Amino acid sequence: MADAAVGKDKGGEQRLVSLPLSRIRVIMKSSPEVSSINQEALVLTAKATELFVQYLATYSYRHGSGKEKKALAYSDLSNTAEESETFQFLADILPKKILASKYLKTLKREEDENDNGESDGDEAES
Repeated sequence: MADAAVGKDKGGEQRLVSLPLSRIRVIMKSSPEVSSINQEALVLTAKATELFVQYLATYSYRHGSGKEKKALAYSDLSNTAEESETFQFLADILPKKILASKYLKTLKREEDENDNGESDGDEAES
């Protein structure tokens, strides 16, 4: 199992993580509370991120339409974020896709409802 998580870098040497540590360091340093990052903390954060992404993908594949198509689709991820309590915090990051035409119709309908609601309220005050 441990061997499955080990990747290879350009030189053929084995690595414990697959994600680029330099990018993770930049993301971690973007926080104003972080002044310096220990190498061990960086590697552990990278490994935890890899495991989280792997779990999210596996869960989405098993509970989505991925099994039937033998592929993981964005819709599987967004459904997981919306329906699973564990992944609820990702709902804003992985929203369901909507066609622009549907979105524009929804905006127009909401505007009409707001206009009608405001005009009714004005008449009641008079």
